[in-house]
Amino acid sequence: MKQIEIQIICMRMKLNSHSLYVLLHLGSYSQLMGEPLSLWFRRVSTPVLKSKEMCFARRILRSFQLGNYKDFFCTAAAQASYLQFCIMTPYINEVRALALSCINFGGYKLHPYPLLDLSKHLMIKESDLESFCDSCGLETCTGESGNKLLPTKQTTFNHPKGGLQGYSFFGLQEYER
Repeated sequence: MKQIEIQIICMRMKLNSHSLYVLLHLGSYSQLMGEPLSLWFRRVSTPVLKSKEMCFARRILRSFQLGNYKDFFCTAAAQASYLQFCIMTPYINEVRALALSCINFGGYKLHPYPLLDLSKHLMIKESDLESFCDSCGLETCTGESGNKLLPTKQTTFNHPKGGLQGYSFFGLQEYER
């Protein structure tokens, strides 16, 4: 009986370590970390690839690489463990900056984007989002009804250099300190 329990624990640790390895390769600097993930995935067994932990990590990786910020944030909020959240934390603001860039350059100039709606999509407090926009070189304004807005087509957008402060993340408040 003890042998079976040990095997189960070892398998859980293997599944978890493989999924964490994938999450560590999210960023653009991950090429410096050895072989590409595409080669690494070929050596991973099918049961490991189909595990809950690995399905989560692969979905987060796919959302990150495709720039699907909505799926990235929804999946992270719904399924991330504390350790997975800690590993993903540096990439959350990177995805937010990408989303701001898409909305800024893709929006219609005459229709500014409401910060309240944007804060829900990016899972960030509205006040933090205003500060984040400022860090990205974007100006916000207040509309006639008193709502804060993000005018689109601003040419001052830039990806913040040197990292960003830790902003809130709705859905994982119990993990944040």
